[in-house]
Amino acid sequence: MKYLIETHGCQMNVHDSERMAGLLEQAGYEPATDDVDADVIVINTCSVRERAEEKLFTRLGEIRQQGLEHGTRPVVAVAGCVAQQEGRQILARSSAVDVVIGTQNIKRLPMLVEQATASGVGGRPIVDIDPLDDVSFPLGVARRADPAKAYVTIIEGCNEFCAFCVVPYTRGHERMRPAAAIVAEARQAVADGAIEIQLLGQIVNHYQAPDDASCDFAALLARLNEIDGLERIRFASPHPRHVTPRMIGAMRDLPKVCRHLHLPVQSGSTRVLGLMRRRHTRDEYLALVASLRLAMPDIALSTDMIVGFPGETDADFEDTMSLTAAVRYHSIFSFKYSPRPNTLATKRLPDDVTDEEKTRRIVALQTLQRDIQGEVYRQAIGREELVLVESRSRRRDWELSGRTSGNTVVNFAGDPAWIGRIVRVRVTDANPNSLRAEAVQAPALAAR
Repeated sequence: MKYLIETHGCQMNVHDSERMAGLLEQAGYEPATDDVDADVIVINTCSVRERAEEKLFTRLGEIRQQGLEHGTRPVVAVAGCVAQQEGRQILARSSAVDVVIGTQNIKRLPMLVEQATASGVGGRPIVDIDPLDDVSFPLGVARRADPAKAYVTIIEGCNEFCAFCVVPYTRGHERMRPAAAIVAEARQAVADGAIEIQLLGQIVNHYQAPDDASCDFAALLARLNEIDGLERIRFASPHPRHVTPRMIGAMRDLPKVCRHLHLPVQSGSTRVLGLMRRRHTRDEYLALVASLRLAMPDIALSTDMIVGFPGETDADFEDTMSLTAAVRYHSIFSFKYSPRPNTLATKRLPDDVTDEEKTRRIVALQTLQRDIQGEVYRQAIGREELVLVESRSRRRDWELSGRTSGNTVVNFAGDPAWIGRIVRVRVTDANPNSLRAEAVQAPALAAR
């Protein structure tokens, strides 16, 4: 029996798919090469952006049509945030679905697939979206997609309830994993060959160990920093209001913590931030940026921005533009606001900025960021950087691609045997979204 998992959305979803893949393989399944070859297809969905539900049903229609053409009928499971959000409503719109499994129930996937298979494909569908507080997961089961980099979840769920965000409704309330379990998983990943760990959580820096009152997020970083063989520690995504002096000190002092911080601001207007329920002001955010750069002058900052949030005026948007110009981010992820199910903004605030105006604003913001990013990247020319090589370059198969500590993509000529290693390079040129470089020191290729 073979399985295929299709993943949409954030890094948390990617890691959930790694976990589901490991569970299915533990149950005796093998990876399929394509959906025609698969006996089980899992669609791991995301509901953060607009039209997520329509994309799901379009894909389900394609699977159904393909089955008719090839005479196949795989067990189809819908997982992830759309599954949690829509539940049984998915079944009303598609007869192709056999299992709907929520974000907190993925450990039950093999059992539910087995039940669906036993009852006959196309029989009575199974829906399991009941919330569970258990955040444990068996050690060593996840089938990691990258042998050199490993995701490690430290928090599930979110208690912030930002007005635009669906995550508290699809991922549940905040639940912390024990520090001992996190460290054990990181050690296991390093033993399996990983040299970079990325900690995951909806508000990752709000971590407080349930098994050790002395272990906050900064202390957890310190414990992970002590793991032999681990070279880099990243994390995503923090909330500005939970960035503490202890966290800044840990980032400054722990050599394995990368010099990159994704610091979502969402808007440069204090008034809009209030409507969004972000619980910080523009001035507080800029003061935090100043503190970070005072402690770590070389830190690379990135952010998320939403334009066209309900009630956003031209003056509010100009505040976003001026904040972007002041901070000079290394990169931003920008989005036009779209109402999401169940959120406070959808319930309470009219979507009163036209789509045309949202488009104008996002084009203006992206143009500004492109200019800033070009200037920031050109300043790196001539500098030496340590790059973790991730793969061959997508554009030139004779080049390698990797990331600096600051999370900037770098492409350079090198030996494919360097993939998964850290290489010292000298930056020679800057592109809009990446750097070009030449290797100045090859990595040691001894067995890990």
